[in-house]
Amino acid sequence: MMCDCCPRMCGADRENGGIGFCGASDKIKTARAALHFWEEPCISGDGSDRSRGSGTVFFSGCNLKCVYCQNAPISRGAAGAYIDILRLAEIMLELQDSGAYNINLVTPTHYVSQIRSAIDISREGGLKIPIVYNTSGYERPEIIESLKGYADIFLTDYKYSNNEDALRYSGVGDYVEYADAALSRMVRLAPLSFDSDGIMQSGVIVRHLMLPGKLTEAKNILKRIFTLYGNSIYYSIMSQYVPPGKENIQPDFPPELMKKVSAREYSKLIDYADRIGITNAYIQDGESASESFIPPFDLEGVFRRCIR
Repeated sequence: MMCDCCPRMCGADRENGGIGFCGASDKIKTARAALHFWEEPCISGDGSDRSRGSGTVFFSGCNLKCVYCQNAPISRGAAGAYIDILRLAEIMLELQDSGAYNINLVTPTHYVSQIRSAIDISREGGLKIPIVYNTSGYERPEIIESLKGYADIFLTDYKYSNNEDALRYSGVGDYVEYADAALSRMVRLAPLSFDSDGIMQSGVIVRHLMLPGKLTEAKNILKRIFTLYGNSIYYSIMSQYVPPGKENIQPDFPPELMKKVSAREYSKLIDYADRIGITNAYIQDGESASESFIPPFDLEGVFRRCIR
């Protein structure tokens, strides 16, 4: 079967050793599976209880090629180890046993078929906590529809207001159309629901990572989405952009992205969000623009635990 799980429709024969544009074969490659404390508070809690958190599984590979990617060790496919579907199901159950509020699947698009199978197995084994589909937003709407009954929460990026930026920074010229279509399906599949502790059980969170000098574009994104969905979803307006270190800069790296987002432009964006009526929003302070929230991709939790 030729691969068609993302909008690139690259046609790789992954079942017979082919490698997709994303860098993935038919084998699941995972770099970390552990409690994570730095997602939005309704996903990972407020961080005060380190015995709880979001049970986060970081997959290797990605169907985008963002020049500023902060998870480059895994998005480029270098970090990680191969596991099978049964092991992925076991990981989900182990994270639940560790106190996870949910199973948070990061960059899952290219493994969506295997993920559905793993969820079936883990639910037969007693998995009860919500599944978070944590995506770049570059998704085929048909694939989102196939997650009905599997994904409870969609934590999705909405990166760009125009395809010129999408092509320049992420290598795709049709991002906006697919992000719009996918988000529409997500909102329909996952109405807002929280438990008594304020932890999301169902719903959509749209993340926008503000880029330096892109205030107008960021405003356009918020207006576009709020006009369609209002406060029936949550917004995560992020200022944590960090330029790559000099050792990771490619010769053609866009010079406009060589700085952090200024406090002034981020403040203007937050003021705009308030002015148009956004109330369900998470915002960040200046401390967020660092690499402190990026976990080590050290294979923690990937392999079966040894019982001594």
